[in-house]
Amino acid sequence: MNQEDFSWMERLSNAFGPSGFEEEVTAVAREYAQEFADVEEDNIRNLYIKRRSNTGDKPLIMLDAHSDEVGFMVQFIKPNGTLQFLPLGSWNESSIPGTKVYVRNQKGEYIPGIVAAKPVHFMTKEEANQMPHIQDMVIDIGAVSDQEAKEVFGVQVGDPVAPAVSFQQDPVRGIMTGKAFDCRVGCLALLKAMKALADEELAVDVIGVLSSQEEVGGRGARVAARRVDPVITLGFEGCPADDTFTPDYAVQSAMKKGPMIRLMDVSMITHPGLAHFAMHVCQAKEIPLQVAVRSGGGTNGGVYHSMQKGIPSITISIPSRYVHTPQGFAAMQDLEQAAQAVIEIVKALTPELLGSL
Repeated sequence: MNQEDFSWMERLSNAFGPSGFEEEVTAVAREYAQEFADVEEDNIRNLYIKRRSNTGDKPLIMLDAHSDEVGFMVQFIKPNGTLQFLPLGSWNESSIPGTKVYVRNQKGEYIPGIVAAKPVHFMTKEEANQMPHIQDMVIDIGAVSDQEAKEVFGVQVGDPVAPAVSFQQDPVRGIMTGKAFDCRVGCLALLKAMKALADEELAVDVIGVLSSQEEVGGRGARVAARRVDPVITLGFEGCPADDTFTPDYAVQSAMKKGPMIRLMDVSMITHPGLAHFAMHVCQAKEIPLQVAVRSGGGTNGGVYHSMQKGIPSITISIPSRYVHTPQGFAAMQDLEQAAQAVIEIVKALTPELLGSL
């Protein structure tokens, strides 16, 4: 395992970046890419990583990974100093109570807090048997009044919130624990792919996009699709690993079994021609690839395939345990194989092949 990859993954995972507040993530990515690509950012905080050897007269391929993570936003400050909040993205609500978080105030300070639900000591018997919902929770920052929360802690309505989780690595076993693996593992895979393709002689041009606000409806992807107008998109995602709570026969995204290509979810039926081509390339290059058909979920591919004149799109996903909770597990080998899969797919693309999909 490459220690440098673990170090970059640590920086990307630890970066504070709920939907709409991705600037720490893009700063890390910009630093990674500046030596081999031209980098620019748009008004919605999409980061475009442009291959310097693009010619401008070849079919344009876009790689995508989203930079945001599920988080929260302060909605009200209660008289007792606790914070009522709304989710940014779709959370597994049962995982939230007891989570340590950081509230970033207007001064840029990170205020530690704890997501609290009504203590069991004060619950009725009926309440104790019910799972609390987000509207029943607050963030406690240690303030004793709304005035103190505002004036001493500097917290205001609209401040963003993210889990206060620190990345840990186990290079010997090849696993990582941390927050925001959906989709920071995809961000690193995209950066690695763009670096590897920087000086390759290709039959296509390539641009990478770290898109914003995926967790709240793929908003950055819509802007990127119009701005780049690619022929196809190859997306990276940190997808829910299903190998811990799923019967063996139904497992389709197991950790340490390689990346996963999703043929269907609620947002997209994947372009069959592009999907089969990707599967053929991975098989020929002996890159393990899992195949999934999902009854739920969605990715930026669901945005891209219906934008412009219809952009054929596939998503190469890195299995990540317990996404949309405060923290989870992922394997570096799955990330590396996802990057290699996209590298080989791009190298195999030609204008003739794209015309025949």
